[in-house]
Amino acid sequence: MKRFDLIVVGAGPAGLSAAVEAAKCNLRVIVFDENNQPGGQLFKQIHKFFGSKENKAKVRGYNIGKELLEEAARYQVQVKLESTVIGIYTEKEVLVMNGGQVKHYKGDTILIATGASENVAPFSGWTLPGVIGAGAAQTMLNLHGILPGKKVLMLGSGNVGLVVAFQLLQCGCDIVAMVDAAPKIGGYGVHASKLTRTGITFYLSHTIIRAEGKEHVERVVIGEVDKVFNLVPGTEQGMEVDTICMAVGLSPMLQLCQMAGCEVKIDKAKGGLIPVCNEYGETSIPGIYTAGDVSGIEEASSAMLEGRISGLAAAAHLGYLEKEIMEQKVLSLSGSLNNLRGGLFSPGNKGKNLLKTEEGIELSQSLLTKGYLDMQEVEKFPGVTSCSKIHPVIECTQNIPCNPCQDACPRNCISIGDCITALPIVKKNSDCTGCGMCVASCSGQAIFLIDTNYQDNYSAITIPYEFLPVPEQGEHGWALNRMGGKICEAEIIKVKSLKAFDKTTLLTMKVPLEWSSQARFYKRREISE
Repeated sequence: MKRFDLIVVGAGPAGLSAAVEAAKCNLRVIVFDENNQPGGQLFKQIHKFFGSKENKAKVRGYNIGKELLEEAARYQVQVKLESTVIGIYTEKEVLVMNGGQVKHYKGDTILIATGASENVAPFSGWTLPGVIGAGAAQTMLNLHGILPGKKVLMLGSGNVGLVVAFQLLQCGCDIVAMVDAAPKIGGYGVHASKLTRTGITFYLSHTIIRAEGKEHVERVVIGEVDKVFNLVPGTEQGMEVDTICMAVGLSPMLQLCQMAGCEVKIDKAKGGLIPVCNEYGETSIPGIYTAGDVSGIEEASSAMLEGRISGLAAAAHLGYLEKEIMEQKVLSLSGSLNNLRGGLFSPGNKGKNLLKTEEGIELSQSLLTKGYLDMQEVEKFPGVTSCSKIHPVIECTQNIPCNPCQDACPRNCISIGDCITALPIVKKNSDCTGCGMCVASCSGQAIFLIDTNYQDNYSAITIPYEFLPVPEQGEHGWALNRMGGKICEAEIIKVKSLKAFDKTTLLTMKVPLEWSSQARFYKRREISE
């Protein structure tokens, strides 16, 4: 039986972060994962992360995964793949299935970072081929390069549903509809806006009645629901689809915690049944820790911080790190973690009907119920300004823990301040050069550069663009508004792509001056047009 100071179950963001932090303290660490490649969900995350610069904000998930793996190798962490932990027993004995053999390991400490599983929403026809989880669709797209379908309906408007729908769109799928039984969009408004300005429609207070098809999904019928989620008669409507993606929440995978005898509790804000842990992630059994989604559903940025805290705690538990030093480090990490857990989408605000931002500005009801900012609401927010020279317009209107735009601007035109959830402000009389770093750095693609003096009666609008093929300079197409409607002809006058932009292309389009406050996306002309 091989013995290790720390055994980590799960090579995702939490598990790898814990392993690295413990290995830095000279613990002998081994990580087991049942998959054929490490990184957990990170290598499916092709979008840029939110948060702060210190916590990998504006970095794409797969690059974060690569960085963690490089760190693990540097500190001699052993990572065993295709290794399923099938049991944790007394005295921290771990059984692992690998290559058809069961092997025994002994850990002085154990960290369980098994993540979460996707929930499902049963409806008539839900077992037909073509009904899949959003995570499964993301795996097909980003790990295997396979389209799950061509015409997709997404059920669920939380961040997972919004992000995966956009990635499906990037891969060439037609998103027929975004459907959610809730009366308001559940995820970040900036994610929803990315969809609506491409022409995607949200059907809130709606649910799937049935999926139809002989051998696979060919059609779906949805209907409106009332305040208590009963179907409203006469509201049924059919849509031609070949794929239904379900993004209806996640549940912590705590089976190993239960097998080990850890105390558990119900916490609906964290995803249901979770292990009882202290501030270091230590369970009711001394020396057994948890981190990441298994201890409560959160963002990957939070999972990495939780992992680091648990890794330090394990080192202190075994005497590799003085308790006082551990507590000092954990204090700093906990401060960052609390910042990421703040704002409009904090666990404490879950289920609340919030009406105003932290600054006292009325939240956009259009954004919450339709997925786009209404023209009558948008100018209330401090990032939306107008002036006679080139300047950024920031349509970030919810208190999200994120501040890359502040760090990106070389002229300090943008301010968020010390509170990471504060709304971004475009400083008055700021000396914007039009470099576009703020546009490229925005994880929500919510920043635009507006030059109302480009030409007589014409403005130049710079937008973030992450679709292929990239339009060419001189190309003519259509400018779309926030709702995805065609508003005017547009000419691409500049295409800018730099290594610092990390695969975000900046398109600058020329539009009539009167549309400068509404043009927010570019659509290529169809051959028939």
